[in-house]
Amino acid sequence: MLAALNLNAPLALAYYLKEDLRQIWTQPNKRTARRVLRDWLARARASGVRMLIQFADTLEEHQEGVLAYYDYPISTGPLEGTNTKIQAMKRQAYGFRDREFFKLKILGIHETKHALVG
Repeated sequence: MLAALNLNAPLALAYYLKEDLRQIWTQPNKRTARRVLRDWLARARASGVRMLIQFADTLEEHQEGVLAYYDYPISTGPLEGTNTKIQAMKRQAYGFRDREFFKLKILGIHETKHALVG
């Protein structure tokens, strides 16, 4: 039992650090979020887990982009959802020969909650 716990220690540590990293988005302001991020980076580097250290290095390089959320609190989630719907529509139709019809179907995605037939 102890051997299994020791074997999975890096995985457990990665899980807890992942959950801690999510706390960045719940901070009241950018200054506090920056402090939380710096603390997280230090803990990831101190973990000794190579992949976490590499991720911390990458995240540090992009920290201004991550923290820009506090300047402009928008998400690309709705855009990603729309792109997924468009890709699914293309797959279902096996490609459209009429570009105007395809354009109309894309525009119609937001006007209905039901699948477009045609």
